[in-house]
Amino acid sequence: MFEDDDSVFAAMRAGARGYLLKGARKAETLRAIRAVASGEAIFSPAIARRLMGFFTTMNVTAPLFPELTEREREVLALIAQGRGNLEIAGELYISLKTVRNHVSNIFSKLQVADRAQAALRAREAGLS
Repeated sequence: MFEDDDSVFAAMRAGARGYLLKGARKAETLRAIRAVASGEAIFSPAIARRLMGFFTTMNVTAPLFPELTEREREVLALIAQGRGNLEIAGELYISLKTVRNHVSNIFSKLQVADRAQAALRAREAGLS
């Protein structure tokens, strides 16, 4: 097939599980047919390199804990650092009651029972 990105991505969107270039040898074509028939995906080396390059340069960093608001993520990070509610309120310039509300929302959204569990989840995700 053709080597341009539009052709490759159009084939993949159409459900292709393999993609070889026009110059593929007979042995490579047969191997690709067998691989795809057995459920594998196979691409010629040049296409595979370009696909890897495309996906490694994409910026698809989803926020940690997307169910939390940005402020709740800030509070969670401070909880993970071992900060108490009073310290969090001072650092974020918000009232103690607001911190308590955020903490309660965090516990509910993350389905954790206490600060220790919330802090553990945050540290495991790299948010500290």
